[in-house]
Amino acid sequence: MSKKKVLIICYYWPPAGGPGVQRWLKFVKYLPEFGVEPIVYCPDNPNYPIIDESLVSEIPKNVTILKQPINEPYTIARLFAKKSTKTISSGVIPKSKKQSLLEKLMLYVRGNFFIPDARKYWIKPSVAYLSKYIHKHSIETIITTGPPHSLHLIGLQLKAQLDLNWITDFRDPWTTIGYHKDLKLSHSSQQKHKALELEVLNSADRIIVTSNHTKNEFLSKTKQPVSVITNGYDSHTVSVEGKDKKFTLSHIGSLLSERNPKVLWKVLSELITENEVFSEVFQLNLVGVVSDDVIESIHKNGLKDYLNIVGYVSHNKAITFQLQSQLLLLIEIDSEDTKAIIPGKVFEYLISETPILAIGPENSDVEQIITSTNTGTYFNYDQNSKLKTQILKYFEAYQSNNLKVNAIGLQPYSRKALTEKLTNMI
Repeated sequence: MSKKKVLIICYYWPPAGGPGVQRWLKFVKYLPEFGVEPIVYCPDNPNYPIIDESLVSEIPKNVTILKQPINEPYTIARLFAKKSTKTISSGVIPKSKKQSLLEKLMLYVRGNFFIPDARKYWIKPSVAYLSKYIHKHSIETIITTGPPHSLHLIGLQLKAQLDLNWITDFRDPWTTIGYHKDLKLSHSSQQKHKALELEVLNSADRIIVTSNHTKNEFLSKTKQPVSVITNGYDSHTVSVEGKDKKFTLSHIGSLLSERNPKVLWKVLSELITENEVFSEVFQLNLVGVVSDDVIESIHKNGLKDYLNIVGYVSHNKAITFQLQSQLLLLIEIDSEDTKAIIPGKVFEYLISETPILAIGPENSDVEQIITSTNTGTYFNYDQNSKLKTQILKYFEAYQSNNLKVNAIGLQPYSRKALTEKLTNMI
């Protein structure tokens, strides 16, 4: 019996780094086990802000990968401002008052001239190429994954031209995602985004989202079926000899300007001042892209000597930090918009056997996951004293060599289980 073919249209694919890559890399890995043959379509010459060559080895050897060239404005913009272009394209947007005139101009142009995003010029050539390929190879189902949300417009046009089953995958929301407010959108541009979003939501046969908050948001905009398939964890071969000797608190991933937990830096500063033993063994590891605003806040709280900025590392090295650290830090912006955001690293945190210290908005999807799996503690931004008390509890457990996690209910978040859920929709 031949396997059912599904065409997956994505922008991020190895050697791109980051959690957005791993979501569909893992789906592609496990789909054949459920009788589905994945065919991947991605850019031939993309502008990836983060590269992780180690992920290339995880691409299944027998998968069909189609590539077509893409024209991106970031290539031209780099000629004028290489650092600003790389910073903005990676998602680290400086605070408004610290933006240079050039950065403000780049954000305005990005928000108002490239709708829905800077990959819009890939839509037309992709539709032309894929419509022929789909017809020739009798493909019945296509999946588009965004951001970038321009990829959903490829699906929209293919759906209009051909008799297809079209599934959209929203790794993040569209018009309610936090950074939209930073793009200096005109009223007209905002309306264009909303109109395109509604057209996609009402034209797709099925919609996949990564959180319950996004599901509820989309159900208020469309009558099409919306399902939650979160990101997840997969098996790995990384092993470590043991935990760090120091009391290490490690954040893995990007720390943007708005994702700056000043309450935590203040609490840590107090603990260092009040507890001599704590001050002798504490270390804050930041693994990934960190904005200057976050570093400045940390320094202002007297934590410069305790800060270890590692920068971006390969996926396997990130897992090593997760396994070796005494505590894992998870931060989300304190806003209504971010309650729906579940960072991909959360699921690797869950299986690291390392307690999670999380700070974010009240009643978020992340809070529900951490609480239900018994993998750590979650605090809101106004819970200073409770946060301080919990860090001390973790420190005391560390001192007695008893800082452990007793996780429960993790299996539904395995990549294989999530792929089976996806297969049922295909």
